[in-house]
Amino acid sequence: MQSLQPKTRFIKSKKAGEGENMDKTFSTIAPAAATFLALGAQAALAQAPAADLYAGKTLTVLVGLAPGGSADTLVRAFVPHFRRHIPGQPNVVVQNMPGAGGVLAFNYVYEKAAPDGMTMIYSLWDPLAQALGGQGLRARYDQYEYLGGISDIRVNYMRVDAVPGGMKKPADIMKAKDIAIGAYATTDVAGILAHLSLKTLGVPHKVVTGYRGGADVFLALQRGEVHVHNTSLATFRTRSKAFITSGEGVGLSYLTASDSKGAFTKSKDIDDMPSFQDLYKEVHGKLPSGPDWDALNWTVQQFGELAYVGLAPPKTPAPALAVLRKAFADTMEDKAYIEESTKRNGLPFEYVDVKQGQGVFKSLSEVSPQVLTTLRASIGNMSGAK
Repeated sequence: MQSLQPKTRFIKSKKAGEGENMDKTFSTIAPAAATFLALGAQAALAQAPAADLYAGKTLTVLVGLAPGGSADTLVRAFVPHFRRHIPGQPNVVVQNMPGAGGVLAFNYVYEKAAPDGMTMIYSLWDPLAQALGGQGLRARYDQYEYLGGISDIRVNYMRVDAVPGGMKKPADIMKAKDIAIGAYATTDVAGILAHLSLKTLGVPHKVVTGYRGGADVFLALQRGEVHVHNTSLATFRTRSKAFITSGEGVGLSYLTASDSKGAFTKSKDIDDMPSFQDLYKEVHGKLPSGPDWDALNWTVQQFGELAYVGLAPPKTPAPALAVLRKAFADTMEDKAYIEESTKRNGLPFEYVDVKQGQGVFKSLSEVSPQVLTTLRASIGNMSGAK
């Protein structure tokens, strides 16, 4: 909702100084009046029936990345189903706001978007932007209003010819020499996950940055400029499928988090590559441990348990939040959406509800200093990783 400024005409006073006093009085009253009108509008919103909140309105859904990419495609496929579950079925517009690795859009929602329930963001989030700082994020994620999200399984895959004689099995990665990981920046989560995976395994490597995104890295992988890439399981099953079935590429490992006792859950959807823990155990005869593993495991926990987040501005009225949260949850259970997303991505999305999402944000705030130290060192060394 735009702030309403009262239109007032001034009549010059015949008494000296009276006009000045009137100007000063108005300068005090005008902001107060605008605030009163904004609060009144929110109060009216709070009392309106659910269908009246959005009927005839426009809901803007921001995406923090460029059009045409995986994130943009996912959100645009989600929106028509999401709209059907919002009472009043408003017009829903997807708006791309790329910049600063997606952080620009999150800053806009926090600082500039009106908290009236008509603007939200649904995009990949970057836990490292908050945990490490220095990436331009001007809010903590727990300061937004969480609406819903989906989890993701990340996979490492590579060129078969990156290993002398060719990769016969994932453990052959230990024979690799001077291999390169592709990333678009040193703070790229995909690049960090691949880097920490190889570093924990003990595989010498370097990281090549400067690519425009995951699709650009994949093209570089096909050309042989880089040898290892980290991506989502859905993208691996779709965009990378022909590369794998042709025999040029192979899955190296999928990433799943371990708990404090070392226990982890194996994916029932993946049978063509081992979990990272199983790969490490095959190579080293024990489960992974140490600072590099702790940093990798924490990053997997953050980005794997919650990959895409739906957030509204702080102080969005409770009735609007209730509508949007329910619509999000209902969409994730919608048979038509499940069938469509499974056909498109090869597997259904895992819904992350409000309680789970808020828990992920809380754990982000409780990261250990040792993990942060390791992550900062890894990012600093990615230009010449060993």
